[in-house]
Amino acid sequence: MFESAELGHKIDKERYHEEEPKLRAALLAAQYELVKKKSFRVVILIAGVDGAGKGETLNILNEWMDPRHLQTNAVRPVTDGLEGRPPMWRFWRALPAKGAGAMFVGSWYTTPLLERVYGETKSAELDQELDEIMKFETMLLREDTVLLKFWLHLSKDEQRKRFKHLEKSKKTAWRVSDTDWKHLEMYKKFQSTAQHMLRATSTAEAPWLIVEGKDERYRNLTIGNAVLTALRRRLDADAAAEEAKQKQKAEVGATKMPPPRQFESIDGVTVLDRLQLDQPLDKDEYHELLAVEQGRLNLALRHKRFTKVSVIGVFEGSDAAGKGGAIRRLTQALDARQYDVIPIAAPSQEEKARPYLWRFWRQVPQRGRLAIFDRSWYGRVLVERVEQFCSVADWSRAYGEINDFEEQLHDNDTIIVKCWLQVSKDEQLRRFEERQKVPHKQHKITDEDWRNREKWDQYNAAVCEMIDRTSTEHAPWTLVEANNKYFARLKVLRTMADALEAAL
Repeated sequence: MFESAELGHKIDKERYHEEEPKLRAALLAAQYELVKKKSFRVVILIAGVDGAGKGETLNILNEWMDPRHLQTNAVRPVTDGLEGRPPMWRFWRALPAKGAGAMFVGSWYTTPLLERVYGETKSAELDQELDEIMKFETMLLREDTVLLKFWLHLSKDEQRKRFKHLEKSKKTAWRVSDTDWKHLEMYKKFQSTAQHMLRATSTAEAPWLIVEGKDERYRNLTIGNAVLTALRRRLDADAAAEEAKQKQKAEVGATKMPPPRQFESIDGVTVLDRLQLDQPLDKDEYHELLAVEQGRLNLALRHKRFTKVSVIGVFEGSDAAGKGGAIRRLTQALDARQYDVIPIAAPSQEEKARPYLWRFWRQVPQRGRLAIFDRSWYGRVLVERVEQFCSVADWSRAYGEINDFEEQLHDNDTIIVKCWLQVSKDEQLRRFEERQKVPHKQHKITDEDWRNREKWDQYNAAVCEMIDRTSTEHAPWTLVEANNKYFARLKVLRTMADALEAAL
């Protein structure tokens, strides 16, 4: 695979000085067009062998383009600062908004490559990591991202010459480390592993471009032109698509989206139908058991092993099902320094400009902490699906993306507790009417709640499909019968305490 990059490509000064100004002007024009339209984002990975010019490439792109709209990320292969979060957390946090770009020198490929070369993982483990990377990149592509991957290559002899040349001058000797020389001795292992990695992850939509790093001028022009070509192709395609869309609107008028398809069980009875929503429990018994369950939960979070894990509580449910009350009974049992309650509302403009899961990745807790989500990433397959705030393709693929997200959390010692609180339609109506009558509860009822109630069947169908497709072994859903708020609160507390005790 690397043989094609060992052809001794070279560009003379005269040609370089002729082409460089034109390329820079075209790159800036394309970048400013992207900044204005904000229709997609650009992510550039700069990888390759030591000494092949990764840092110089990053610097030249920052020089040729406007760095205010092109953030730079130099990511080390170590996980310092993650504090127990999944490895992909730092990359998710660095994803740019639409209209901007980000460059990564050191990326999600770095650690898997080094671990395999150093023998810390086996071939099968590397392949598994590459599969996860492919899922991540597929998500990026579906979320309006132009992904460019450059591998800068040098032969072993050229790499050795580069190191010796740099070491001759005191001004550049610092750029060559003992690790660089060590990696040179492992050149064959690096090359074979890298070839396997590049072959496995080079796709039609996001191919690897292997660039010979020997000649700086050739390297700069090759990468600059590749970035320009990708930007122009996407900008022109978006412009053509928008023109076609406007033309179609003018000819046939605005077309209404078809209603979302409904989830249907085999026997016509759904998992929600099987719930016995009215569970007997009087107030005196509730208060007695409440103290017991809150005590269990408090002791679990004081366990010596709690500092080795993190906990995420996900609370979803019917409107007026009592999520807020259940969450308050949880937090009453906890040290306020140990948890965060994260209410999820409609996404902001900043959040809409990034991939859907971005705002949730940012809230992943470090070890020794509990994050409680009052509504969550499941909004995409519930509200956004039913209200048609996203396309069918978007919410259909969200199930897999959510399962991948939760699997990564689980693999990094995160305990995930997911509760769906369900009330009957009659009980919901009673609570709505009560909220309208009681002054200190009126803020809890909105016109949107009444509109959602009109789509009761559609929401129930979406909930059933969500439970069916996202209740996994490591992150199962617990269905809470919530007509009796006392019973519901206790079941939520018991579920959380059981999960923590089992893990600790």
